[in-house]
Amino acid sequence: MIYPKYTITHTKSFIATLLLFCSVFAMNAQKEPQYTQYMYNIGSFNPGYVGTTETPEIMALYRAQWLSIPGAPRTIRLGSNIPFSNEKMGLGFNVVSDQLGPSTQTYVDLAYSYQFNVSENTKLSFGMDVGGSFLNVDFAKGTFENPGEPILDREKINRFYPTIGAGLFLYGEDTWYLGASIPNFLTDGIYNDDVATIVEDKVQFNFIGGYVFELSESLKFKPAFLLNYINGAPLNSNVSANFLFNDRLTLGASYRIGNAFSGLAGFQIGSGTFIGYAYDYNTNALGQFNSGSHEIILKFYLGGREGGTGGSSKNKKLKGKPKQIDTPRFF
Repeated sequence: MIYPKYTITHTKSFIATLLLFCSVFAMNAQKEPQYTQYMYNIGSFNPGYVGTTETPEIMALYRAQWLSIPGAPRTIRLGSNIPFSNEKMGLGFNVVSDQLGPSTQTYVDLAYSYQFNVSENTKLSFGMDVGGSFLNVDFAKGTFENPGEPILDREKINRFYPTIGAGLFLYGEDTWYLGASIPNFLTDGIYNDDVATIVEDKVQFNFIGGYVFELSESLKFKPAFLLNYINGAPLNSNVSANFLFNDRLTLGASYRIGNAFSGLAGFQIGSGTFIGYAYDYNTNALGQFNSGSHEIILKFYLGGREGGTGGSSKNKKLKGKPKQIDTPRFF
């Protein structure tokens, strides 16, 4: 993302604001919103995931990043994953609002996936999504060091541009998963001069994986990783380690390399609701100017399920096996 020099009227610190936008520049046009609880939120960036859940899911997420710095990112996501009864296809729907400084981008997309058996206990799902992004920039929300810049002659910019993405999701029962996705193939060639000044889009590649180690009947260890790659930008690497106690309580930690340490907690409420929370503490220069980032997620499982942190349960039917709900998983 590229912005004119921008400060908020009541900014706490010019240095903090400067560091915020330096961090944005360091992302080098990473368009997709950032999540700490990515292991519960795979459908937002990989359409291959949407049909792999055992029951329909509805989720809501709110992320407040870099508190105490005016204009810092705020993200709201509403989404759903709906598997078909044939256990081959699925639909997903996402609405994401991502606010940063004077700009707000609202993404809307519809995803479709189809999966098939690679082996008796392994499935591969391919998905595509189509949608678009509504870009709104309101320069009246702040003051500028260079008010004469040509783009500021238009106090508001409202544009729409289409998005097309795809993803693969490979998983084996409830013990492991690997995924790769490209949220949007359409790049800056489609934008006009105004929008290209605000959003310099490049193709982003996402890679995710996780494994479930059953340490005992009441304790499971669930490491996971997420990599985001954009040509010309540093690799964004996330690693996490969560422990699941009695299929109800999840506690863990995450590290975004060179950026932040995070604490994670989650709790399964009854048979159909999961709530998760994450707190990020910055390890880079921004850490001394903000009081961290907060992220909360709510997931609702429709159609009944027992236990579970995250999507389906162990022994999901593969090649005619009966469904049993005894060991939850992330995906």
